Amino acid sequence: MLSKSKILLIYTGGTIGMKKDFETGALRAFNFSKLLQRIPELKQLDCEIETISFENPIDSSNMNPEKWANIAIIIADNYTSFDGFVVLHGSDTMSYSASALSFMLENLSKPVIFTGSQLPIGDLRTDAKENLITAIQIASLRENGKPVISEVGLYFEYKLYRGNRTTKINAEHFNAFTSPNYPHLVESGVHLTLNSELFLPLKTDLHLKVHKALDNNVAIIKMFPGISEVVLAAIFDIPNLKGVILETYGAGNAPTEDWFINLLKEAINKGLHVINVTQCSAGSVSMGQYETSTSMKEIGVISGKDITTEAAITKLMYLLGQKIASNDFKKIFETSLRGEMV
Repeated sequence: MLSKSKILLIYTGGTIGMKKDFETGALRAFNFSKLLQRIPELKQLDCEIETISFENPIDSSNMNPEKWANIAIIIADNYTSFDGFVVLHGSDTMSYSASALSFMLENLSKPVIFTGSQLPIGDLRTDAKENLITAIQIASLRENGKPVISEVGLYFEYKLYRGNRTTKINAEHFNAFTSPNYPHLVESGVHLTLNSELFLPLKTDLHLKVHKALDNNVAIIKMFPGISEVVLAAIFDIPNLKGVILETYGAGNAPTEDWFINLLKEAINKGLHVINVTQCSAGSVSMGQYETSTSMKEIGVISGKDITTEAAITKLMYLLGQKIASNDFKKIFETSLRGEMV
């Protein structure tokens, strides 16, 4: 008889861990060590649950690479003792964090599931209980003693997505996330429906590698009609800037004016990595498909293909932290490392 799965809940902060003071209406964090008391339904799950919390839980708008490293360290320190991990996180930057952790945890062979909620766990109409219970259930799935999921996922409103494929689309509805270019991995209904053909392959023969070095000397530039040469030049002249995510139009299109191409060419020749991603909510960059992107392809702009902006910026930080040689950077960025692009 197989032993019960052991799941570690990691609370970083966010709405899911709040309870309302019904006299004042104010929200405050509750003691996560008493989680089973507040959600007795967790006792019905066929797994053992332990909790750990950031010493000072944060609003997710204060998330940063240092705190991503803290999450990665907690997972690494407890990796052999648990079968899966559920990270409780504010929804605003959850897609960034799930993307970052997917790159930081190389050779991951256990589930790391991010979840949160739009309403506090003590609220009468909260979505927190369903999200938390199902995230734990998914993290505890095993087959022949091995985990079913072995990647960083994000579970919200009945669906598990690949974490580095997600983006937040709504601040008010319970279905706050979507995965515009990759189908959901699991759907929760009367039963859990697993789309196992979409999962990343299990890597049981490789040791977990944790990459804590992220370089945040990066920027995101969203193209818009009328963007000026002075503004772009000023951004490219930022001291120590090493990489830029350029959110372009449609399938990767941008102005063909000489000043724009010359600015990009000069920046790339100085060693700046420029990644082209589409600002559309879904779809892929295909440089060279239209004349308006051919010049960028010719001067060495990197194609982000169908990657999300959240995954693109965290992948850029990760690769810069790995100190990849300049002549290899483009090829590696355009390669899918954790299922983040086609």
